[in-house]
Amino acid sequence: MRRSDWPAGRRNAGFTYLWILFLVALMGIGLTVAAEITATAAQRDKEKALLAIGRQFRTAIGSYYEAQAPGGVRQYPASLEDLLHDRRFPGVRRHLRKLFVDPLTGKAEWGELRIAGRIVGLYSLSERVPMKQGGFEADDTSFHGKQKYSDWVFSYPSDLMVQTGAENASGQAVSPGRPNFNVQIDKKVW
Repeated sequence: MRRSDWPAGRRNAGFTYLWILFLVALMGIGLTVAAEITATAAQRDKEKALLAIGRQFRTAIGSYYEAQAPGGVRQYPASLEDLLHDRRFPGVRRHLRKLFVDPLTGKAEWGELRIAGRIVGLYSLSERVPMKQGGFEADDTSFHGKQKYSDWVFSYPSDLMVQTGAENASGQAVSPGRPNFNVQIDKKVW
């Protein structure tokens, strides 16, 4: 039987099969692109949440520091619980309403930047590369070009890392980034 003798429906069966394969391939590519876009949007949302939470921590640390204890002494908090309930004053004085979970890791674990045993800043423990590399608000300009989220340190004052990055207590040059004089970087679970 010659091909021209086949019924019309059977002659088109091969083309229909090819079109179905083509359609399935296009759907697969479309789903892959949609998944990438969704993942990118989720990552950007997590970055925004980290920036918002970090600013709240920075503001709370600043509020604690600026609220002078009896005797006019300013000091940073010794623990994150001090931000929830400042025991230096009678009654209840709060600088932060709750301890937040790191939106990037999903854990209540933060890196702490300490000077003289006191918390001056916090940072995420995520080692992922940030999508946002520029266009930060004034207090966060030191985050420009950082290669890990853990390099985004929310300290009070916001330029503390720049101030302490010049030289240490003995006058020796200190490399940019986290200062190395009287600084202890802790990772605690909260």
